[in-house]
Amino acid sequence: MKNIVILISGRGSNMEAIVRACASERWPARIAAVVSNRPDAPGLAFAAAHGIATAVVEHGGFADREAFDAALADVVDGFSPDLVVLAGFMRVLTLSFVGRYAGRMLNIHPSLLPSFPGLRTHERALQAGVTLHGATVHFVTPELDHGPIVVQGAIPVTAADDAGSLARRLLAVEHTIYPRAVRWFVEGRLTLAGLRVTVTPPEPQWFFSDTEGTTA
Repeated sequence: MKNIVILISGRGSNMEAIVRACASERWPARIAAVVSNRPDAPGLAFAAAHGIATAVVEHGGFADREAFDAALADVVDGFSPDLVVLAGFMRVLTLSFVGRYAGRMLNIHPSLLPSFPGLRTHERALQAGVTLHGATVHFVTPELDHGPIVVQGAIPVTAADDAGSLARRLLAVEHTIYPRAVRWFVEGRLTLAGLRVTVTPPEPQWFFSDTEGTTA
């Protein structure tokens, strides 16, 4: 039974999707804790209501990122994590923290990486005129939003889209691919070799949602 620790900063809708999938699909894992850098993060109440331990490490109480990350790692390690999951955790992590969980920390980013790393992905996708926009689950590495890709999902960009509509439609894709990636990890099905991730036995590492429905 593997322990999963999820880091959030707000509502944590991807955290909610992972919690529900872990319970309904009976993964060989448990959500050991949900940890936030904000005491008012709504996701903490959801976690507590589901019997999951919660903790808060407020980033504003530390002199620098290194001190915050050291304290955060101490709290995370208290739950003996096999996997650390970033689910809307709005902090740039230090090299020390990333190295501590190398090969066992996942993130989801709202673009088809390597396109549009960083912030304002939906606006930038529209400005670039792309016809497909999406989300990427990847292993976390020192280079922001550039780790090995586990699974991606996409939606078509329509003439009526704005940044808000893209974000709303893409969220359903995120809630599909992130639990899928976490399940693969806890089942021991992911092999990481350089920048390439392999799923064994094979499963599609691509998900497409059209305007009428979804296909895998």
